[in-house]
Amino acid sequence: MLLAVIAGCEIGFWVLLAAGMVTRYLLKLPKVGMVLLAGVPLVDVVMLVAGVIDLRGGGEPSFKHSLAAIFIGVSVAFGHQTVTWADSWAAHWLAGAPRPAKPPKGGRERARRERQGWFRHLLAYAIGCGLMLGLGVLSGDGYDALLGPAWTWTIVLVIDAFVSFSYSYTFDSGEKQESREKQTV
Repeated sequence: MLLAVIAGCEIGFWVLLAAGMVTRYLLKLPKVGMVLLAGVPLVDVVMLVAGVIDLRGGGEPSFKHSLAAIFIGVSVAFGHQTVTWADSWAAHWLAGAPRPAKPPKGGRERARRERQGWFRHLLAYAIGCGLMLGLGVLSGDGYDALLGPAWTWTIVLVIDAFVSFSYSYTFDSGEKQESREKQTV
């Protein structure tokens, strides 16, 4: 049952997001669109409540509870950025606004963007693992089942750190090379 709620919430997130954009830009009802977009975070509340109800009702702690925690963490950390991204593209496609700027391909701005993405990932990780721990406390004995995905997520977070911060190193070393070339000329 919980997996169906998780799937429904994930679908609900995108349906509310799309409905908010269509209402805002095609139907030209910006206030109604904002109400629909304000409902997007409620999807996470529904998912959390469903997970708690499942555990309180005697459900065995498992991956599905961890999955709900991961989805909530990612939604909280990346949700606003996703809504902003969707809004800028919907304004472009549906209302004739200018095309959103492309992300930087290199340089200082790319390095900063990559680091910010990693910090968002870290926030998602902290929220998700915190929820996994909280659900483990609630269940009384499910730490192993609930925290199992956290180990894999930790490895992914560390790899993401190396990749994200490598842009800073690449930029810094490139900048040093350019300054050396200017000094020799």
